[in-house]
Amino acid sequence: METTSQAAPKQSKRTYDLIVFGATSFVGEIVVQHLVDRKEPKLNWAIAGRSATKLRATATKTSAPPSVAQLTANADDLEAMRALVRQTHVIASTVGPYALYGSKLVQACAEEGTDYVDLTGEPQWMQQMIDTHSLPATASGARIVHTCGFDSIPSDLGVWFTQQQSQAKHGETCTQIGMRLKAAKGGASGGTVASLMNVMVEMSKDPSLRKVLSNPYALAPKQLRTGPKQPNVIAPARDALSGEWVAPFVMAAINSKVVHRSHALLGRPWGDGFLYDEAMLTGGGPLGVAKASAVVGGLGTFMAVAAVPPLRSALNRFVLPKPGEGPSVKSQATGLFDLRFYGTTKSGKRITTKVTGDRDPGYGSTAKMMVAAALTLLKTSRQTTPGGFWTPSTALGDALLEELQATAGLTFEVL
Repeated sequence: METTSQAAPKQSKRTYDLIVFGATSFVGEIVVQHLVDRKEPKLNWAIAGRSATKLRATATKTSAPPSVAQLTANADDLEAMRALVRQTHVIASTVGPYALYGSKLVQACAEEGTDYVDLTGEPQWMQQMIDTHSLPATASGARIVHTCGFDSIPSDLGVWFTQQQSQAKHGETCTQIGMRLKAAKGGASGGTVASLMNVMVEMSKDPSLRKVLSNPYALAPKQLRTGPKQPNVIAPARDALSGEWVAPFVMAAINSKVVHRSHALLGRPWGDGFLYDEAMLTGGGPLGVAKASAVVGGLGTFMAVAAVPPLRSALNRFVLPKPGEGPSVKSQATGLFDLRFYGTTKSGKRITTKVTGDRDPGYGSTAKMMVAAALTLLKTSRQTTPGGFWTPSTALGDALLEELQATAGLTFEVL
């Protein structure tokens, strides 16, 4: 971890086991609905947000029982955040863009010894939170776990699972793993789009952020933010790992950073030269090339347009979904994802694993993953996972793997 402080963690009686903060957002409502549907009679939980009116509407829409309290607090008010987090053991935050609305909540959790999970995919903000609040989090006993949705649980736990299975099967872990998106079905929400656009805005104001976004080790502890050059698919390519054509995967930049942070926090057990990358499978032959080229062209056009302020504004006004908008309930229920992990050991042995989800990745499945992470963290002792900034795999490991398969619709298997 980033600190070796030995101060005793804060221990205090809390009213709630879990608070969902940002419960009235698009994904927040889905998280609340999943908690309602889980019917956890022993879980004492609450919902929180800025507007009492919107909280009442969310409670009504999701049929939340009367026992679920509704708490108002403004994310911009540090004292309000402190008062909120003192009431709970774990807080689950859906208030993206986190760089705009999430910093005071993380600070409050770190200082007050409250455990925290979120859905961020904003590496520049995560690095800032890690560097600023690791010392107080370690001292207070707060466990801060970013990226507890499709960013980046399937990638992080997929690598964790693949390495365990490689050790069991081959007697050695993999020195290289490539994650390949085999299939995905789902839609985007306005909140996700707003987070992506905010990254573009921040880069335009501070060009130095490009170094953070392009560094695969950016989220590792400060002394470990360098390493061997990593593979990076930026153009159509014939993939040596899968044998298919591949295209860039838009979430590779964040997921890879999380995987390398996990490796660093574990002490780099897979070797200082461990390689990891992500890409989309587009198939074989001419059709595979055409699909890969189309993906590259589409992503390139979008990023070029989004980088120009007037065009970015036009995209936000006329094309992209607004905050609060997103895929329908039917679309969430019929969505899915299928990831493949291709691992190679130092001696050349190979292993392929598969991770799937039974809902659309960004919303239906993400909500279930977040709840699984929050409830697993609630049950994890501080002797097992002490205070500090963790990743899903390093904080929760096999316990989260089991919870995801039992309650979140994920599968992990060796092919």
